[in-house]
Amino acid sequence: MKVQVLNLDGTAAGDVELSDDVFGLEPRADILHRVVTWQLENRRGTARKARERSDVARTGKKFGRQKGGGTARHGDRRAPVFIGGGKAHGPRVREFDISLNKKVRALGLKMALSAKAKQGLVVVDSLELADAKTKALVGTLAKANFGKKVLVVDGDAVNQGFALAARNIVGINVLPAIGANVYDILKHDTLVLTRAAVEKLEARFHG
Repeated sequence: MKVQVLNLDGTAAGDVELSDDVFGLEPRADILHRVVTWQLENRRGTARKARERSDVARTGKKFGRQKGGGTARHGDRRAPVFIGGGKAHGPRVREFDISLNKKVRALGLKMALSAKAKQGLVVVDSLELADAKTKALVGTLAKANFGKKVLVVDGDAVNQGFALAARNIVGINVLPAIGANVYDILKHDTLVLTRAAVEKLEARFHG
């Protein structure tokens, strides 16, 4: 699959051949859904467990007489109404560390890239900026018309000047190639890859 390569301002800068094994698959909603669910579940933190009535080490002796004491009827000091008693309906530890086969995760990333290759993929020559300033980058991206929500993926490391200039621009997120993932790719309207990112992503699957 041959794709035109652009400069950051949208002007043409040649073309590049994309691997059909990575960018030419037919996306499947069920695979993408499984990978996105796996990502989001693994981001969740576990709640701290609270000690409930059965977990508190207090006497089990009945607090007072059933009748005639002039107070409420209680069983023991573990009751939630007493200081030091167990918490009623407290949070419990829940594990969200679900597993997913590596082959399915790799297939999901390929399908996410293929989905963007059909609509929403832009390949740029590099992220080098003559003037690494936010204001200048906003003007450059306005000429390119990449859209409102853009994910930019570079090679081994993100170009430092571009990262600094883009960090205050709403809707622009930047990742190195190793950090490319299904959720972030699908969440953005446009995926911008550098030549180096294309090489790294293809080597990731063919290595």
